Amino acid sequence: MDSVLRLTAIEIQNFKNVEYGKLDFNDLKRPASIVGLYGQNGSGKSAVIDVLEVFSCIIRGIKIPSKFADMINVEADCSHLKYFFEVKSVNHTYHYDASYEFDLGRLFPDADSMNGEICRPAVSNERLKFTFDSKDLKIRSSDFINTDTDKIFIPVSNLQSMVDFSNQKEVMDLYVAKRIAFLDSRSFVFSSELRKNLQKNKDKIENEKANAGISLLERISEFGNFEFFIFNSEASGYVNLNYLPVLFRFSENTKEEAARIMIDMNGPTLLCNEYLDTVKKVISSMDIVLSELVPGLNVSVKELGIETMKSGKTGTRIELMTERDSKVIPLRYESDGIKKIISILELLIVVFNNHSITVAVDELDSGIFEYLLGEMLRIISEQGKGQLVFTSHNLRPLETIDTRSIVFTTTNPKNRYVRMKYVKANNNLRDFYYRDIVVGTQEEELYDYTDNAKIALAFRKAGVSCGA
Repeated sequence: MDSVLRLTAIEIQNFKNVEYGKLDFNDLKRPASIVGLYGQNGSGKSAVIDVLEVFSCIIRGIKIPSKFADMINVEADCSHLKYFFEVKSVNHTYHYDASYEFDLGRLFPDADSMNGEICRPAVSNERLKFTFDSKDLKIRSSDFINTDTDKIFIPVSNLQSMVDFSNQKEVMDLYVAKRIAFLDSRSFVFSSELRKNLQKNKDKIENEKANAGISLLERISEFGNFEFFIFNSEASGYVNLNYLPVLFRFSENTKEEAARIMIDMNGPTLLCNEYLDTVKKVISSMDIVLSELVPGLNVSVKELGIETMKSGKTGTRIELMTERDSKVIPLRYESDGIKKIISILELLIVVFNNHSITVAVDELDSGIFEYLLGEMLRIISEQGKGQLVFTSHNLRPLETIDTRSIVFTTTNPKNRYVRMKYVKANNNLRDFYYRDIVVGTQEEELYDYTDNAKIALAFRKAGVSCGA
């Protein structure tokens, strides 16, 4: 990659139980950028991962899953989500500061076409703006594309410079594409229809701002498809290898296929022979780290036989195996903790080694021994290169990574995310957090107080009501 894209902040309005929250991704002037989210259950931690997953769908130009329509705050007509990011060239020749925002609303389908869906998400009022700075060109902050209009988009000056209005079919196709994207729960700004049209006309465009914007659009799309990864409960059970194109520089015609490789940890996987050696190489690299994280444990690939795939290509059925004390067993029989480590391990390896990778993990601590978790995060924070966002309930990382890398959720739905204030260099953030729960020294309350006596009474009442 000739540039690195890094998320710098997100702003959330009316999403789940977050009426408003802004989260800055403080990179501490280090190559790695780590942000850990902490707080009590139901306080907005997973909302951040969900919002990042929505962004992933948006910039890949794919349909946003129906579940996100149910995540719009019940008291609001729509959520408003805003993402801030920067793009820096590797050789420091240019720099973008950009933001993208949109409204996430509910689309209620006709009764005849509901197919069991109550409502679907709808993307509207998209706005992409940026500043650009290079030796030869400087562009001040302004809208590049804003879809909050009856036109294809505004500003009109950008529209006229990028779309051939002498070609009425092209113009009509874009109007139709905008409407279809809305009905299909997709972004129009990052849709393949708009991007292909802009790329087709790029050589004819004389407007420097328009050309810089089109290049930014393509870079964001590339980031979404090959450098931005979300790991949540739906991803558990698989080793997701969709970062392979970044590591192994696949050709354009094989990038998308390679990015869909998923290795099942609970049974065999049929894998195209074209990628067999690459997958073996990745599992081998995982084994190098795994044997240090869990001494005496190794992971490998076992080939079970050759088969013809639905596509007509030749494939090999493989299964992941673990070895401990010279005993080899299928990975499916290992503990959930071991599976969790293996499922996210290569993503952590990629974050550690690659500036251009961003990974968001929900409940990173699930099944992982707390001391090991703290040490892994310390190493990535101090020596890594990429960007990692995670949620956790385990407080060990509060003692091992910089206090500015930790964000806490509050009990205030209008200000959900804060960093702890008044923490001195010699304070233990874990102890400081516990003390604040009891005493309350911060400007925002971090814990909704629970009464032990009332909890015990509730247990007794529940036991009586069910005859226990």
